[in-house]
Formats: sequence, C-alpha cells, structure tokens
Amino acid sequence: MNAKALSFLLAPVALAGGYALWPQPPTAAPTLAPVALAPAAPTPAAIVPQPEEVALPPTEVVDLMDALNGRMVQIEAQGNGRERLRVKVTNLTRSTVALRVPVGQVFESERQAMVTLRPEGRDIAPRATAEIPLQTAAVRSTPKVADGPYRPTYQTVAKLELFLTFIQEHLELSPGAIQTAILALTENLPLSAVSKFTPAGGALPSRFNTDAFRVSTFDLIQALSALREIGIKDRDLALTVDPQLKIEAMIEPLCRAAAMRYYGIAEETEWEYWRAELLQGDPSTRHYALYGIARFYPEVALEMLPRWVREPKTNIVYRLAAVQALADTQRSEALPLLRTLADELGAETDLGKAAGAAAKYLDGHLAKVSAVRTKVAFRASAGGL
Repeated sequence: MNAKALSFLLAPVALAGGYALWPQPPTAAPTLAPVALAPAAPTPAAIVPQPEEVALPPTEVVDLMDALNGRMVQIEAQGNGRERLRVKVTNLTRSTVALRVPVGQVFESERQAMVTLRPEGRDIAPRATAEIPLQTAAVRSTPKVADGPYRPTYQTVAKLELFLTFIQEHLELSPGAIQTAILALTENLPLSAVSKFTPAGGALPSRFNTDAFRVSTFDLIQALSALREIGIKDRDLALTVDPQLKIEAMIEPLCRAAAMRYYGIAEETEWEYWRAELLQGDPSTRHYALYGIARFYPEVALEMLPRWVREPKTNIVYRLAAVQALADTQRSEALPLLRTLADELGAETDLGKAAGAAAKYLDGHLAKVSAVRTKVAFRASAGGL
C-alpha cells in the first residue's frame, strides 16, 4: 500500500449532523434515533491519486548477452580498439534491470576484437539509458587502430581465460603489461613488434606493423612475469628470444628491480652480471653493459671508461659507448674528463665530437639539477620563516 492511500485511510472523516433526540414519556427510557451521515467533504488528505507505474527493484543480475537475447536492453558500443570501450545501454522494460558486463566479454568490429578485463555493472531504471565505461584490451594486433562502433558477441577466447582470472587479483599490472601479455598469448609476437626501444641491429623491415601496441621495457617485464606466474614457459614465448630485452631491462633504473626478480639476479651477484655481459655477452649488446656500469657503479665507471675511450685497439663501438656512458654517470667529476677527452681526440674525429656532445649534455643536466635544488632550498627556507 502506498503512502498516499495510507494517509487517506487514517485521515479524520467530517460528519454532517449528529445524534437526533426526540421527547419520550417520563416512564420510558430515552431512545436514540438512527444517525444520519452526510457525504464526506473532500479534503486534500482524502484525494487518492490514480495509480502510477512503479519500477520494481531488480531481483537478479543479468549478463549483457542474456539481456540482449531477452530483448530487455539495446546497446551502442564505441571503442578505440585497445584499452577503452564505452557501452550505452537502454532499458526497454518496465522494471529496473541489474545489468552486468562480465570479464572476457568479446566485442567485435570489422577489423578488431576487444575483450573486457574487469567486470562492470549498472542498475538501469525502466526506459532509462546508462553509459558503462569498460576496461578492455585488443585480442589481436592490427595495422591500424582507430575509434569505431563495436558489437558484443558470444565468442570467447579460451587462451585468455586463465590470464583474465589472474589479473583480477593483480591490480598492479599496467594496461600496457596486460595488453602485451594478451598479444603474447593470442599471437605470440616477437620483441621487435612490441618494444619501444630500437633493436641493437637497427630497425629491419618487418611484417609486424604494430606501433600502436609498443610499450615500455617495464611493461614487457611485467607481462613476462605475469605469464610465468600462470604457468607459461619462457621458452614458448617469442618475446624472450631476443637477448636485448634482458640488458635493456637491467639498464633502465625504473625497471631494474623487477628485472632482477624476473631474471633471478641478486644484489650480491649484480656486479658479476655486468662483468659477464661486458666480457662474454651477446656481441650485439655487449657494449650496453657500459651504460649499466655507469648508472649503477659510477665510481668504477669514472676510472674505467676513460681508459676504454683512449685504447686505440678497442672497437670503435665500445669507445663511443664509453664516451656516452661517462655522461650517464651524471656525476660532476665526469665533466672535466669528457672535456679533456674532446681536446685529446680532436674536434674533427668522431670520438672527439662525441666527447664534446657528451660534455655539453652533462653540463646542461647538472645545471638543471642545481637549479631544482636551489628552488627547493629556497622554498624550505621561506617556509621556515
């Protein structure tokens, strides 16, 4: 019973007239005449509105495809082919629909397929429209990724089921890592198709035109770590074949800790790793070890690298890398060393030009660092006044 009907039943009713008394013989007890009731005058509390259509509360959650199959809703979906999809849902019924879009729901366009990564749901009122943003990933790589309409399908991707379950409990995974892992499972792409860094041997012609799916080195290591955790063997992944990934990951400061865990390198054995890479590593990436030594062992680098630059018997690739690595130490002590090397080697030589450019870069970097420190110190002093 609604509130208005209840108020009507409880409202006081006005009576017209009352008790009517007639004279009786003295010996007879007085009697009461029947009460005459007049029609009740209408009052605001006594006006009952016409019954309205009332929305029933949702009784159970309905998956998107079931709701579509039952003609409970109609939808429009717009996505960018990768991590973003928005679904506009209209409730066609007279009751509230508790709609759910489950993990693993596939949406397709003419060129692309996307899969939902997290469950999303809405309670949609009768005849109302709601917009549901979905976190998604591409099921396959395509040469061109663009915004466009998508349609939901009954299709499932069996290869992704275990991974999609895994990511529900690992919210720390970045969108780039998730996307890379999915493409590794569905297409087993090589490192050259998804890495942002330039291959050591230079960019070669490739059938993989996947620029839209290139990610950072940190994303690559996160993806590989997640795949290993769900039982995928490293040897079954094309991403692990190229030795450049390991040393790129170890060089990158933000990625170093994750790379050490993935590759099983302990702090006490890290120096041995860099030494082995420098002396016995893959010929295409061996000189990369000089950058790692410069960044994480700058005291050693300041003593070692000038000797590598000056040694004429050393391959020119290593000598140039040693010059650039001196600047990578980001130490003020490296600046006079680079300027001295530029003078010794001559401004007309490749090594001399490289040393001069490295000195200029380091000088600018140190100036920026000094300016930032001065501003911070000034603010701290001003705040203490």
